[in-house]
Amino acid sequence: MPSMGKVKLDSRVACVFPMPTVLVGTIVEGRPNFAAVGWISKVNTSPCLFAFSLGKHRTNGAIEEHREFSVNWPDVSLLEKTDYCGIVSGAKTDKSGVFQVFYGESDKAPLIEECPICMAFSLYDIVKLPSHTMYIGEMKEIFVEDRVLTDGNPDIEKIKPFTLTMPDNRYWAVGERLGAAWKIGKNLIEKPD
Repeated sequence: MPSMGKVKLDSRVACVFPMPTVLVGTIVEGRPNFAAVGWISKVNTSPCLFAFSLGKHRTNGAIEEHREFSVNWPDVSLLEKTDYCGIVSGAKTDKSGVFQVFYGESDKAPLIEECPICMAFSLYDIVKLPSHTMYIGEMKEIFVEDRVLTDGNPDIEKIKPFTLTMPDNRYWAVGERLGAAWKIGKNLIEKPD
């Protein structure tokens, strides 16, 4: 039985939050197309694999046809354009002019010049789920703007990403740094006498 005032909710409102918001780039009818995606995560280290889930979108067919795509991490200055890419369908709207596009080694993975981090992927696996399709991609290239690096590593404060929460459907900026991972909890490790 739940304690501490917990309330049981319907599973449809259960979301791990916050979720990073990215733009998945594909080629549709010979043009770059971008879909806003909130369900994404790194799922393996070597090879470097990322996974995201999509409902029924035009992006699905493009990923499955070309087996290559991009993941672009927008900063807060791109919130309006990112949301636009989530509102309009590539089936009815040409989104190829929303961003300045460049390419790495693949001409099927359009990358967004304005995004501080851009990654090109090849399709690793597809998992068909009841309501969504999960795409797992193997990272082939990553491009990071020098201005968002600190000591050679991407710096979240400089990147200024934003996240999505559901079911309230709101975007949030990243908040304050709380501490060092894998260090702050060491205070609870019992020390031998």
